[in-house]
Amino acid sequence: MENVRKGEDSEEVEIDLDSDLEESENGEDPEVLWRKAPPVVEDEENIHTSALVEISDTKPLISARDPRAINDCLQVTFEDVIAEPVSVRSGDRVWIWSHALFEVSRVWIYRIVSVLLAIPLSVITGVLFALLSCLHIWMVSPCIQCVLIGTRWLQSLWSIVMEVIVQPFFTSAGRCCGGFRVHLAKE
Repeated sequence: MENVRKGEDSEEVEIDLDSDLEESENGEDPEVLWRKAPPVVEDEENIHTSALVEISDTKPLISARDPRAINDCLQVTFEDVIAEPVSVRSGDRVWIWSHALFEVSRVWIYRIVSVLLAIPLSVITGVLFALLSCLHIWMVSPCIQCVLIGTRWLQSLWSIVMEVIVQPFFTSAGRCCGGFRVHLAKE
């Protein structure tokens, strides 16, 4: 037995280095079970699942880039844009090539435009939201609290007026009108 003490305020911890390894539930030696365990291999999907990333709200959503379905209206396919009626039809090759060119141009133009605009717009919106958050935290909320503190007497007076004058009036009016019954009959 070996005693380990760490720091002055910490508790004493005992480590038993001499005891034999106990057998597991199925009768095998734990050391043998440990050797049989398959090695843990991180998948590409689980790269971002460390303890720090799980806590973070900025974890990249690679598989679900629109989790709140904000852009459902932009789910455009070739058939949504171009459709030939039965009476007029172009050749099959024209249809196949136009479909292929539509898809390729849609994907690649989106990629090019997003490369050119995504990073600058991300920086601009990040700065904008940071400024708005800072203004809200350091200016708007304190001003609102100052106004609320200064008008606490007005809030109390208003609640008294509502409870003493307005509430009894509407309660009695509701009870008076509650006795009316309307019956609709078809002729």
